Amino acid sequence: MTQQPYPPAVPPTSPADSWQPERVEAVPGTEFGLVQLRVEPITSGLAVGSLLAGIGSILVSVVVFCFGLLGADAGWGAQAAGAFTVLSLLGGGGAIVVGVAARRQVRRPVQPGQVRFTGNGVAIAGICCGATGAGIAALSMALALMLQLSS
Repeated sequence: MTQQPYPPAVPPTSPADSWQPERVEAVPGTEFGLVQLRVEPITSGLAVGSLLAGIGSILVSVVVFCFGLLGADAGWGAQAAGAFTVLSLLGGGGAIVVGVAARRQVRRPVQPGQVRFTGNGVAIAGICCGATGAGIAALSMALALMLQLSS
């Protein structure tokens, strides 16, 4: 019994499929024309970076919370949580700044033939995740300090 090969997941594209003219202008005095090709929109790398930094900020803020609670009785919780709080605040602030830059990049007007960026929702999600991560880290650090001072 022979095994049938699996069909390809993505059908191969020929260059003719991806090269579609947007407009054609005749060059005066010649038999030639100028072809301007359509450029497909792409997701902004800044938006993706903002989302990754925001998610990282949230993950580090969970570490701040855990270290603050676990080390409160032993006396090292606030120091360990403080180091990670700085990392979370830097990551969250970076996510916000890069997310705002990504939104500007997505909203800018595009001339024909230039790359158009998408990803406004991804940029907004990165801004929200960065602000949430920084906020959780700051609140967790305050909680760690209060628990350590009360012990």
